[in-house]
Amino acid sequence: MSTAYAKNHGRRRQLALGVLTILLHVLVFVWFAGQLGRVPDRSARMARAPLTAELVEAPRPRPLPPVPPPQPALDPPPVPEVVPEPVIPMPPPPGPEAAAPAQGIPDGTAASAPPALTPQPDGIAATDAAGRQTGQDGAAAGAGTVQSRQAAPQGTGAQARADAVPKPPAAPEARRYKVDMPPSADITLDVARTDANGTKWSGDALLSWRVTSSGYRVQVEAGIRIMFAHVNLLTLTSEGTVGDEGFVPTLMTEKRRGRAMTATHFNRPDGTLTFSASAAKYPLVPGAQDKASVPLQLAAIARGDPKQLSGNIDILVGEDRDASVFTFTVAGQEQIDTPLGRIATWHLVRPPKPGSYNSRLELWLAPGYGWYPVQIRNTEASGAVTTQTVHNIVIKQAGS
Repeated sequence: MSTAYAKNHGRRRQLALGVLTILLHVLVFVWFAGQLGRVPDRSARMARAPLTAELVEAPRPRPLPPVPPPQPALDPPPVPEVVPEPVIPMPPPPGPEAAAPAQGIPDGTAASAPPALTPQPDGIAATDAAGRQTGQDGAAAGAGTVQSRQAAPQGTGAQARADAVPKPPAAPEARRYKVDMPPSADITLDVARTDANGTKWSGDALLSWRVTSSGYRVQVEAGIRIMFAHVNLLTLTSEGTVGDEGFVPTLMTEKRRGRAMTATHFNRPDGTLTFSASAAKYPLVPGAQDKASVPLQLAAIARGDPKQLSGNIDILVGEDRDASVFTFTVAGQEQIDTPLGRIATWHLVRPPKPGSYNSRLELWLAPGYGWYPVQIRNTEASGAVTTQTVHNIVIKQAGS
């Protein structure tokens, strides 16, 4: 009995231990499952990392200043009407030449003063024969202008302003010359130029003219030589009639390389000189020339009578945009070297004239070659010098 009892007791003990083990495993499994689905407490996390918040009072907006009520608009003060004072040009003071007798002309008449250039549009100052400007800003008016302004009556309105504009003085009578027209010819010239910086250029020029009983045409071409090529830089043409005063231009055109052509009009019917490149306008005086015809006009004067070269030779010359009086004087008689040999010449000089032109122009006329210009030199204000020396002369028959 004891042996059977012992065996039953051992089985029950093992069964109880197995049941206990299963219960423990179930409890552990239940606890573990509960831990997996559990969400940690938020307060516990915040306790581990506390946050501090500070409340700051927002700034209160400042009240805007009160807008003042609109004030009634005030009328602007009246602007006084400005009336320009009239300016009366005063003649320049007499110089030493005033006391000298006037230069005589072979026909016995006295040489008059050079024509004064007076632009016709209002607001442009007149220029006297000495190159000084007279008018509102002219220095030639001097102290007498101030006195004239003080004595001038003051007015108001458009009529007073019109009365205040100075009337241009009438141009004095131009000096008359006896002329002999130079026969038609082609003159080729060698051109040598030295720039202000010392750079040297060489080229050639052509002075060609045809004269008939009814008119004339002059053409001037000038260019430079670059290697084996010739580059034309300037073309001048002058057309017109011939008369007792010599060349009578009606139209001059000028075309420079890279620029548009300009025209100078000698309006004989209304007696004005106008320009396509500017609004300038001048009264047309007898003997007026252009840049292309003026060397030949000097030759015509010398051919008429060389004695006429004594004293000043004043010629109104129209250029591409303006006009001025060229004043030539004889510097002397010289021998110059040319490709045609050594030539006897009369040396004429047009020095710079303040207020008109700044360059020095020189011409050498050759009596042995029909008084044709055999050398021309222009010295610019910058120091650049261009010299044209005769290379060949071909006389043309009438109509050729």
